[in-house]
Amino acid sequence: MQVQPRCYDWGESSERAVSVLEGEAGWLSCPLFSHPSVYNYTSMQSAGHNLVWYRLPEGHELEQPITYSARLTRERERLWLQPATADDTGLYICMLRNNSSCSKIGMRLKVLRPNEVVRGADCEPLVAVAPTQEVIPLQEGKMLHCPDLQEAGKMVDKNTTVTWYHVWRSHSGIRCTKAPFWHNEREQKGLSLEFHNMIVPYQGLYFCTVHLQRKGQTLNFTRSINVSAVYPSSLPKIPSILNPSAHQVFTVKQDTEVRLVCTGLFPFLDSWWEIWWTVDGKTLEKLADNRFTNINRQVKYDFGDRTEESVLVIKDFQPEDLHREFNCSVKNEKGFETRRAQLQEEVSLPSMELGCGLGVTLVLMLLLFVVYHVFWLELLLLYRSWFGTDERHTDDKEYDVYISYARSGEEEQFVLSTLRSVLENELGYSVCIFDRDSLPGGTITDETLSFVARSRRLLVVVSPGYASQGSQALLELKVGIDSMARGGHLRVILVQYKPVRRQGWVRELRRARVALALVRWQGDKSRELTSRFWKRLRVELPVRRVSGGEGVALMRLHSQNSTNSQTGLITNTVKDTQKVFNSAA
Repeated sequence: MQVQPRCYDWGESSERAVSVLEGEAGWLSCPLFSHPSVYNYTSMQSAGHNLVWYRLPEGHELEQPITYSARLTRERERLWLQPATADDTGLYICMLRNNSSCSKIGMRLKVLRPNEVVRGADCEPLVAVAPTQEVIPLQEGKMLHCPDLQEAGKMVDKNTTVTWYHVWRSHSGIRCTKAPFWHNEREQKGLSLEFHNMIVPYQGLYFCTVHLQRKGQTLNFTRSINVSAVYPSSLPKIPSILNPSAHQVFTVKQDTEVRLVCTGLFPFLDSWWEIWWTVDGKTLEKLADNRFTNINRQVKYDFGDRTEESVLVIKDFQPEDLHREFNCSVKNEKGFETRRAQLQEEVSLPSMELGCGLGVTLVLMLLLFVVYHVFWLELLLLYRSWFGTDERHTDDKEYDVYISYARSGEEEQFVLSTLRSVLENELGYSVCIFDRDSLPGGTITDETLSFVARSRRLLVVVSPGYASQGSQALLELKVGIDSMARGGHLRVILVQYKPVRRQGWVRELRRARVALALVRWQGDKSRELTSRFWKRLRVELPVRRVSGGEGVALMRLHSQNSTNSQTGLITNTVKDTQKVFNSAA
């Protein structure tokens, strides 16, 4: 009795799985002959081996011998489907056997219907096979060959033709063009497509549809190629480290997780590349410390040049790690570079002391702000009394203040009994009042000009009757504004004795009000020497030195003064003398 040889089963080959579009030609090559050094078809035939194909249809459990026909034929180690149908889907087994040995391997065939094919655009040809990848350097040329054409050409008759298509994205959308192309930089030569000069717009998917004759039948199949542009091969291809830089220092903290980032640039090469970390000259695989791990990722891909990042993660960083040597290295077939990471320990500030110091500083700043906001007027007076310049030592003026007012009973009473009395008796200013200090028989105009010229300040008491009670007051105002505009040392101060409607202000007063200081008298509220009225007025008047006790007295604050000191600094002081001069003119 003859004993059947035991058959060695290689299982199913996942790498040799085949997809075919329904209606197109397809073929299966026995995977046993994918390594000619192990199995060679010619030598196996000479040794008496026979190649037999079996099929296991989907949903079946038993292998079935293949019945050959005009559509299904075998040529050497290939099984031809001309054309393929959806029922051809299944597992195909090729068995190589003789009387003493047997080997078999399976491969899967998937026949796709047209509606099962996913396309990026409606104009794309139907393709069942995944696209192959091709790169072409910019400004260089290359010949593009249709995939599987060389293998199919060994088993077909002559008169094979190929049609090329290009699918590319433009600003207006996806476009499909058919060879011959508009530019002559891409030209079909025979069955191949030649690129004379690669540029960026030539990237994209290229489709080649093959029409061939085999045993009197016209067959076709379509393949696709994804073409990408890369930087020219004439550029330097040595890798470099972008980060860390030569002088970069990583700040680390004890007992925390530390991450050291290394970034390398690898110019395009159709070969291997590598980026890695070493600790004290050892790679992480050889380092017996699971605290050290690394994470690699691609940061950027630009026309073939890739930027890669490698992060060295150090868990629970220890003080002795500061003395270790951490090096990042990059390498490809053209060169090598390494760089050491420099570490320094983070200086931790005492949080409690820092927080207390910051809190005290903020409280002091807040207190100073409140004091200044409430007592700014008193502080300004105190500063002037200590550091201000006494104008009596810098000019030859006779009077400190010349008072201009309406010659009426109430206003005159206010000037003589209140203003003059306080300024002369309490504050020590020399005051000039025309009706009191002028000599009988003099000319009003000349006397007025003389008094104003010999005074350091012109104090104008504004009231409803100021403009209507004669021209003496207006003359004094005009003289003061003219003197101020000519660059003299005279300054004009407006004191509002009673509210005046805007319509009641004469033209000279309306224009002067824009640029001159205005101090408001508020009746009984302003009678106290410590009131806001007298403090504001003293700010406008010439500086008078005070003794130490008097300076302290200036800081005393009455209750009504606290509520009335909420305005800004002296915003009503003289702003623009030229503006006043123009107004007076």
